[in-house]
Amino acid sequence: MTLMGVAALLILVLTYAGVAVGRVPGLRLDRAGIALLGGAAMIAIGALSMEDAYRAINFDTITLLLGMMIVVAHLKVSGAFRGLGAVAIEHAHAPFMLLVMVTLLTGVLSAFLVNDAICLVMAPIVVHVTRIIKRNPIPYLIATATASNCGSVATITGNPQNMVIGALSGISYPAFSAALAPVALFGLVAVIVIVRIAYPAEFTRTAQIEPEISRGRMHRGQVLKAVIVCVALAVAFFAGVPVAKAALIGGAILLLTRSIKPQRIYREIDGPLLFMFAGLFVVVAGAEKTLLTPDLIASAKGLGLDDVWRLSGFTAVLSNIMSNVPAVLALRPFIPGLENPERAWLVVAMSSTLAGNFTLLGSVANLIVAEQAKTAGVPLSFTAFFKVGLPLTLITLFAGTAWLALGF
Repeated sequence: MTLMGVAALLILVLTYAGVAVGRVPGLRLDRAGIALLGGAAMIAIGALSMEDAYRAINFDTITLLLGMMIVVAHLKVSGAFRGLGAVAIEHAHAPFMLLVMVTLLTGVLSAFLVNDAICLVMAPIVVHVTRIIKRNPIPYLIATATASNCGSVATITGNPQNMVIGALSGISYPAFSAALAPVALFGLVAVIVIVRIAYPAEFTRTAQIEPEISRGRMHRGQVLKAVIVCVALAVAFFAGVPVAKAALIGGAILLLTRSIKPQRIYREIDGPLLFMFAGLFVVVAGAEKTLLTPDLIASAKGLGLDDVWRLSGFTAVLSNIMSNVPAVLALRPFIPGLENPERAWLVVAMSSTLAGNFTLLGSVANLIVAEQAKTAGVPLSFTAFFKVGLPLTLITLFAGTAWLALGF
């Protein structure tokens, strides 16, 4: 290996380790800063030119994520999410029905919108409702986190790693959903069943509940416009319009308003996530250019990733070690050479997402729910989550892998 190859490998390892941990001890660098620093280091050692670095960034992914962030921000700021949550939960007149409502609402919203953003909206609503009706909030919060992961499996726009896969694989939105929507539906049913079994005391106590949720101020005109844009986006996605193009246009249309200051929308956009993606694209491209030799590709084939079960398990483990988006990017160089690349990408999308339910640290969605709960004075422990996460991950991964193995 050349000196540049050694340096590139060191940068890759340090960047991925930093992103997995989330910070650098003694410094204030976060995941976005770590990824950007790694990308800059690849350019500094000459692994990539500036032109190569620009080409390495998949702007379809960045654009899609930005457009969906604007759409979700508008739905949140306009009061649409709060109103929808209130309507759904107010019709839950028993603890089990509340669990069903929370799971399905979170899962369905996460299927079409970015799941991390849905958790930001749903977690405070769940805490508020359970306090009003004097129920244990923990099972409903766990259902929120796990349902957001399961529901997001269904579409390219469900989560960031699916967006990356959609851009890299070229799989159409309808084909992606046809393959993975059944897995998502099974996952939501599994969430309800496993949470019900894991917390028997919460659901065996019969109770009639009548939650009343404050819907707050709603910009009715903006809510209507947002709903129309969301419906139009869904139609465009399934009609074959490039998802990045549709999302960007939809988000731009929602910025045309006299009621909501644009600064309120901008505050909801997760800029650091966009920076992290850009940095990781450059890091991976630098590693590919300097390290990816025919011998290395041949040795990777020895792992047997053509086998659906092995690829699913490998992806799940990798996702829990380094987080799902970095895991997807790490697998990118090896997927095109497999026997069935389309099936392989679907397996990676399914496994990297469902693996996030394994522990409380498994996905950003889980951490968002935990942080929102902690802020509200309801600590969500690692053990409490793991009691649901372990069986849920094993069952859904088995079912999803079997489905894809039989379907292709």
